[in-house]
Amino acid sequence: MANKPRRAEPPAAPAPEVSPEHHFEGDYRPREPETAQPPNIRVEPLQVDFLHSLADALNSTLDLNTLMHRVADLVRAVIDYRIFAILLINDRTQELWMRFQIGHTPEIERTRLKVGRGIVGQAALQRRSLLVEDVSKDEHYISANPNVRSELAVPLIVKNKVIGVLDIESETSGFFTPEHQRLLEVVASRMAVAVENARLYTRVSRQAQTLTVLNEISRELTSILDLDDLLERIGHLLKRVIDFQMFTILLWNERTQQFEHRFSTRYGERVTRERNVTLGRGIIGTAAEQREPILAPDIRKDSRYVLENPETRSELAVPLIYKGQVIGVVDLEHTRVNYYNEDHLRTLSTLGAQIAISIANARLYQRIHEEEQRMERDLEMARKVQLRLMPSRPPRLERAEIATQFLAARSIGGDLYDFLDYGPGRTAVAVGDVSGKAAPAALYAALVSGILRSLAPQHLSPAALLTALNDQLQERKLDAQYVTMLLAVWDDSNQTLQVANAGSVQPLFVSMRAKGPEVKTIQAEGFPLGLFPNAEYEEFTLSTRPGDLIVFFSDGIVDAVNAAGDMFGDARLNAVLQAQSHATAASTVEAVLKAVSDFQSGVDHFDDETVVVLRVL
Repeated sequence: MANKPRRAEPPAAPAPEVSPEHHFEGDYRPREPETAQPPNIRVEPLQVDFLHSLADALNSTLDLNTLMHRVADLVRAVIDYRIFAILLINDRTQELWMRFQIGHTPEIERTRLKVGRGIVGQAALQRRSLLVEDVSKDEHYISANPNVRSELAVPLIVKNKVIGVLDIESETSGFFTPEHQRLLEVVASRMAVAVENARLYTRVSRQAQTLTVLNEISRELTSILDLDDLLERIGHLLKRVIDFQMFTILLWNERTQQFEHRFSTRYGERVTRERNVTLGRGIIGTAAEQREPILAPDIRKDSRYVLENPETRSELAVPLIYKGQVIGVVDLEHTRVNYYNEDHLRTLSTLGAQIAISIANARLYQRIHEEEQRMERDLEMARKVQLRLMPSRPPRLERAEIATQFLAARSIGGDLYDFLDYGPGRTAVAVGDVSGKAAPAALYAALVSGILRSLAPQHLSPAALLTALNDQLQERKLDAQYVTMLLAVWDDSNQTLQVANAGSVQPLFVSMRAKGPEVKTIQAEGFPLGLFPNAEYEEFTLSTRPGDLIVFFSDGIVDAVNAAGDMFGDARLNAVLQAQSHATAASTVEAVLKAVSDFQSGVDHFDDETVVVLRVL
């Protein structure tokens, strides 16, 4: 089309009459044809070329920005405008705002118009196009640009609903004509449908993107178990789906009966808020009390708002509910009125359920972690107490030496050993293993050790001492608890050993011969202590010679398992002892434990390991 205005021929015939019941697209009705065309319109036959171009422009894209640019270019091709704008209506505020503009200043672009205000607002209110030849004579005109002289505003109507206004302005009075008006009505009627389709497409795309982000956020939140890290991460992730300026998470404190600020940011920087919130007070407390989200478009008009941030204008508060209980509130604030909308509310409500679960999990993990730390402290103290119950060092003898070592499978164990003074030259050696492990076994071991020491002053024989100990445990019987024990009395004067066994591992006797050490098992047997009443025990007396070794050990030694599942066993233990031809008691203990450790090769010990060696001098 040419750039200078050209005159168009009038229509060949008047438009046919329209029956009142007939509905036209966009609610526009054809006007009576004009008898003449003014000189400032540039059309060449409109009915074909322009409508084809308009249809192509509207149907070839679902991007709203592209759509508006194309419409602006098409309208400029036939109307030489200087100022152009497409305004859309905000459904919540019923305000018109510029979605696209050419020729307006940034101040005018940011202006919001209520429906009915200005020529644009009147066009939306009256649901018809308005052609103003001289804006200075129109009472509704808002003087935003002093150079404007004439204006043409056409509402965008789709499905009988006004969604916006197409507006053009000129610096020449009487510039726009009825033909321009009809042209823009045609554009607006088709553009309204295209705008609505583009907005629907944008909304669906945004919802799909939001759901994808929410899914990613949910997966990430479930992997964070530290509460402070979780709350901080929630703020960062939430920014991906809802923009905010102030963000706060409050958690319910059952003791104080208040919601306490646990994490807050202001313009991206973390801040500390000291003010807590009681149930039912303010927008936050009311959301928690009603167990429903609250969207406050303008907090200055909301009587529930409690002033804390003077710059806040809109607020969105969503309660966090877990297993029917409100455990906290997420609160968003913005300095712009009507900033948050129903989409924000739905998104935050959806995410709020996952946030509540993640916070509950993090709190549970925190409690478990604190309980584990407390138990570790208790177990460490129990271990120290247990070690104090055992002798700090073996007794010193003239004609024998004793060495021992105890390794607990856990921080505390169920093995025990003790040395009891039986008078001049006589010492009782006790090696026991309590059923079970950890704290229960250690406590029962402490009980056994206490009874054993209380009986020691009677200087009973090994068999009699085991019988007396069994009777005492029967009086304090605990279901499924027992102890196996080996008891031996060494007589330093004649170098003999009396041995009795109550279900423990049979000790080994290593005699020194000219051809080398010879290992034999001391065949002593008996019932474990604490299981059966009136139990009696056998007793053996062994004569020894210098260099002989008597080795007492718990089942943790021979039952040790390596990575392949093989047990250390008696054969390997015998081989270690047969290699101790000139060893001391201490070096024999070390050799046994080292062999077991090398065999396990880093595999965790599943049972306590105790070794006591008596060597005859």
